Amino acid sequence: QVQLAESGGGLVQPGGSLRLSCAASRNSFSFYSMGWYRQAPGKQRDLVATSTSGGTTKYADSVKGRFTISRDNAKNTVYLQMVNLKPEDTAVYYCYANRWEGLVKYDYWGQGTQVTVSS
Repeated sequence: QVQLAESGGGLVQPGGSLRLSCAASRNSFSFYSMGWYRQAPGKQRDLVATSTSGGTTKYADSVKGRFTISRDNAKNTVYLQMVNLKPEDTAVYYCYANRWEGLVKYDYWGQGTQVTVSS
């Protein structure tokens, strides 16, 4: 069973920064995609940023230029560096990873970490 453990959430003022970390219990080389989603109260879970094993990254338009995703496969960890945070970034942030075995895709989710941007 693969486990993803997030850390780094918290309360920050608008304009501040946070770095989220997600450590996988499995060798992250085996994951095709790792990334972050977020869910604000009353809203659906949306993609924030993802990174493939080939190095391709994808960002939500709302975070481009402010958030940076990176992977450290030696540590089986994916990071999300967030700067210039805005109140609308407030949400529970979930780590995500997937891998393929043949034609079967396996999705994994972390428990989530709360990010609150407020003065």
